[in-house]
Amino acid sequence: MKLIDSIVTQAASVASLRREIHAHPELCFEEVRTADLVANKLTEWGIAIHRGLGTTGVVGIVKNGNSARAVGLRADMDALPMQESNTFNHTSTQPGKMHACGHDGHTAMLLAAAQHLASNRNFDGTVYLIFQPAEEGGGGAREMIKDGLFDQFPMQAVFGMHNWPGFEVGQFAVASGPVMASSNEFKITIHGKGGHAAAPHNGLDPVPLACQMVQAFQTIISRNKKPMDAGVISVTMIHAGEATNVIPERCELQGTVRTFSTEVLDLIEQRMKTIAEHTCAAFDMTCVFEFVRNYPPTINSVREAAFARQVMADIVGADHVVLQEPTMGAEDFSYLLQVKPGCYCFIGNGDGAHRDMGHGEGPCMLHNPSYDFNDELIPIGATYWVRLAEAWLKADA
Repeated sequence: MKLIDSIVTQAASVASLRREIHAHPELCFEEVRTADLVANKLTEWGIAIHRGLGTTGVVGIVKNGNSARAVGLRADMDALPMQESNTFNHTSTQPGKMHACGHDGHTAMLLAAAQHLASNRNFDGTVYLIFQPAEEGGGGAREMIKDGLFDQFPMQAVFGMHNWPGFEVGQFAVASGPVMASSNEFKITIHGKGGHAAAPHNGLDPVPLACQMVQAFQTIISRNKKPMDAGVISVTMIHAGEATNVIPERCELQGTVRTFSTEVLDLIEQRMKTIAEHTCAAFDMTCVFEFVRNYPPTINSVREAAFARQVMADIVGADHVVLQEPTMGAEDFSYLLQVKPGCYCFIGNGDGAHRDMGHGEGPCMLHNPSYDFNDELIPIGATYWVRLAEAWLKADA
């Protein structure tokens, strides 16, 4: 690997910052301590900052030369509302909060890149360092855009990166087109008629209706959607009843829908609503159908994905840059890509063998109480950020 020497030299100190962030996780829009740490370090390194976009966002501005070209590099800062099972020295000090997705590591990699860029401005233009809040469900990217991210900091492209357990350290994955799905939620409240369970003919039981509805939803995937189009409908919650001998008045279904295109999402929402309402009508019942569209699909630009792939290959070798397989997970970097061309890639986090004594017994997977970011990624990811920014600002407009 062709890593930047100064970044390798500073990797241990940046890893200490990463563990400091891990020990003090903050949920979406609450990243005050983390934002303070980021802002203080950027200021210490002579980087101009802007705070407050998306409530707790921090933008670092590194300029050199006279070019109007600019590129954005984004890292997320927030943690998850879950209890950590690790017991090592940097385990979470906040009950019910944990950096279980590696945003502490994403912040650290961008900080390491910022430190080098501040001291070695080998580019002509501007690098915007975007430290974003509230990726985990809060839509922090959307909120930063609303607050003027691209108006105040005009850039030609924006790039993001996420660690990926199971991929080897030193391995990247990138592809053009959809790489992460849209995230959407539904809630269906079926209104029946309660009664004694021993006399079901006197009531309108919403439970068997709900069971039929769940099964019918899967025909949307298998019979309405084109087989080549990806889509998922998962009913993850069914709530009904309070006693074994009482037919409930109502039954509530909730779940998620994931797609890679708005067209497929439109089809699924329309068919779900039709099935829900008509199934209820067939049983002389009614329902309230609610469908909330959260994050749109993350779709990489062709040019920017190819550009990122070449930068990665120059660092780790072409054989260590694999095709990014789309995942049905969602990412609010998608909002940035709706406005600007760019690329969202994966960087290998290993198989968990890096974890110190005191880690939990579960696998080192994302959103797992035994997860911990692999600090070996810091010099690799930071080198990628630096080389990407340098190459982008040298490229033809």
